[in-house]
Amino acid sequence: MKLTLLPVVGIVAGLVAAPLSAPLAAGAATNLDGVWQMDGYGTIVTIDNGKASLFSTTSISCTPAGEYTQTGDRFTADEEQAFTVRGRRDRAVMHVEGNVGDKHLRRVVKLPKLCTEPGATGPLAVFDQFWTTYAENYPFFQAKGIDWNKARATNRPLVTPGISDDALFALLSNMIKPLGDAHTAIRTPGGKLYAGARPGTTLPTPELEAKLRPYIEQTALKGVKYTSYANDRIGYADLPGRIGYLRVIAFLGYGDVPDYNAERDTLNATLDKILTKERVSGPGKLRGLIVDLRINGGGSDQLALDLASRLTSKPFFAYAKRARNNPVDATAFTTPQPLFVASSERTKYTGPIAMLTGGSQMSAGETFTEAMINRVPRPVRIGENTQGVFSDTLQRTLPNGWEYILPNEEFRTRDWKTFDGPGIPPDVRTPVFTTAELDGHRDTAFRTALKLLVR
Repeated sequence: MKLTLLPVVGIVAGLVAAPLSAPLAAGAATNLDGVWQMDGYGTIVTIDNGKASLFSTTSISCTPAGEYTQTGDRFTADEEQAFTVRGRRDRAVMHVEGNVGDKHLRRVVKLPKLCTEPGATGPLAVFDQFWTTYAENYPFFQAKGIDWNKARATNRPLVTPGISDDALFALLSNMIKPLGDAHTAIRTPGGKLYAGARPGTTLPTPELEAKLRPYIEQTALKGVKYTSYANDRIGYADLPGRIGYLRVIAFLGYGDVPDYNAERDTLNATLDKILTKERVSGPGKLRGLIVDLRINGGGSDQLALDLASRLTSKPFFAYAKRARNNPVDATAFTTPQPLFVASSERTKYTGPIAMLTGGSQMSAGETFTEAMINRVPRPVRIGENTQGVFSDTLQRTLPNGWEYILPNEEFRTRDWKTFDGPGIPPDVRTPVFTTAELDGHRDTAFRTALKLLVR
């Protein structure tokens, strides 16, 4: 999953993996039982008598990363997204609910030795695991002009046995800061956090939302009723001239538990209330729709595609996704998986769309925008570049208990472009929530979208 305004959701439970039973440890495998290496993603999955254990791996480390129980064909854990595994013999496919695409597994004889023995500890072990995880998985060093080997040579000598936690935290944070990547972060159990961001942008946070939502209502929507749904993640207003205004600040957090199926049901129930028959068909139907994503913390790519499916009458290509797949070769990736937007059987809006974009729009909020580029008619994008992060995040734990995340995937357009780094540019560039806009009580992006839709 992606970063969002809620805590990160993924396949890391922080539990200690259970030992393999004696028959399986001896090599007897039945159906899916056994040890599986994931293509890319630095992950090993063991399945044993209805239990699945995950391990985060590098060439120098192996860390327990979650324990799941099988119910039917689903593996579940508290506060985690469920997944399924299908296959037999030497190959299998894992699908994490709420993610797009699948993860491919290949059977291996046994757990690596690193996973069966206590790992190294101490500041140098922390540094080495952190650096190695990025070295083996991060796809964008070359594109961003970062020499990661030089970063190691410069910083590793500074990691002494007596280095303080504060100094080590600052050192690791400063190593990833030049990446300018909002899908990079490190956090201590005490709550100390460093999170990257593209320079010149502001990350979407609850504080930013609390500041800007009243501004939007008082400026752009002045005098118009705005109704919130799905834990305040989605809002809608009918504007004069039969123009709709749909605001989405996250693709997660619609309910109380991180369960994709429940989130999808809430999303569809919300859209049923917004995309009524009166608004999508007949003489009173909407002439245009403004979709505001300028504050969007991401979440589930699949929920983003579920929304897109309510905005088209025909299926269309969304993007292709691939993951880095060789620890020593940054140019090696998994086979690209093409992903598509379906057309929902529920009520749909298929008319003109103006999409408001900006630097506080990230992750699944961006993959939604990337997918909608291929919609017909194509939405016009108004505002500023998006944040520039699309990948799911690998979520890892260091020997001292600190947690960190990083991306390992690319999302590619049909003509093989990637927007990682600079973000998706607008068709019509306008200021977005600048000091001048706020001081002048203006929302130029919104007004521009309104003019384009009513002309």
